[in-house]
Amino acid sequence: MDFGPHLFLALLEGSITAAVLALTAVGLSLVFGIMRVVNVAHGEFFMLGAVFAWWITSMLGAHPVLGFVLALLFAPLLVGLIAATTDYLILRRINYNPERTIVATIGVLYIIQQLTLMTFGPEARPVTAPFNKRIALPWFENGADGFTLIWPWGLGTTTYKLAVIVAAVVILLMLWLVLTRTKWGLIMRATQLNSDMATAHGIPVDKVYAMVFGLGAALAALGAVLVVPIQQAHYLMGADPLLLSFIVVIIGGLGSLLGTVVAAVFIGLSDGIISVFFSPTLAKILATLLVAFVLIFKPNGLFGKSAE
Repeated sequence: MDFGPHLFLALLEGSITAAVLALTAVGLSLVFGIMRVVNVAHGEFFMLGAVFAWWITSMLGAHPVLGFVLALLFAPLLVGLIAATTDYLILRRINYNPERTIVATIGVLYIIQQLTLMTFGPEARPVTAPFNKRIALPWFENGADGFTLIWPWGLGTTTYKLAVIVAAVVILLMLWLVLTRTKWGLIMRATQLNSDMATAHGIPVDKVYAMVFGLGAALAALGAVLVVPIQQAHYLMGADPLLLSFIVVIIGGLGSLLGTVVAAVFIGLSDGIISVFFSPTLAKILATLLVAFVLIFKPNGLFGKSAE
């Protein structure tokens, strides 16, 4: 296969990575932007989403479509409830102190990871996609007679992979509408601007924080449910999403949802291209170096605002 088809497939795989990464990183950015909490356990909430998806689909056995739809609905809900409970039992008790919340969420990370290992086991578990028809993708070859439409062997994708990209875009648009067009979005934005003033106006800030923490975790779990038919559920699968989410949030700007989405697209596409033509390890190294340059030359991120 020539360079062109290879690049096309790399961009396609990178788009899937970018879609899932955008959902996961937006959840992390939302929590930091409103609560000023660095959630180190965010990757484990991603992992729980995949594990719950496997659990729900395996219970229903021979009904992959029904099982996946129920997993898509209930896995993020369960993870969101666990995260909201974590906020109530731990983060609220330490008054959301920045240093203590980092230590506390590291503890939550290990608790979730080890409990999952004890109950789920160390094996990677597959989840059947609700639909997975292969699509042959056309390619144009430049020959002596001009461009010719060809169908190279192996150049293709599946309907489910394309659906993941579409689903992520729809979910992000719905989140934007909630944040900008609803009463709950107004309350969250008011809490983000000034929590003390929000409390003075009767906004239950503690409940808002619990909801935001749960929403951030649910978005990560939603991304995991979407990607687990392509990958597999595993109790250690939260490490890479956590690392990439922090990279994306730092590059885009802490608390900037627009910057997070733009950075997720950039990192996802570059990760796909570099992984195909070189190696996944090199992709992670270059992304980390990019974070270093951003912190040196633009500490608030590409879309972040300077503290007044």
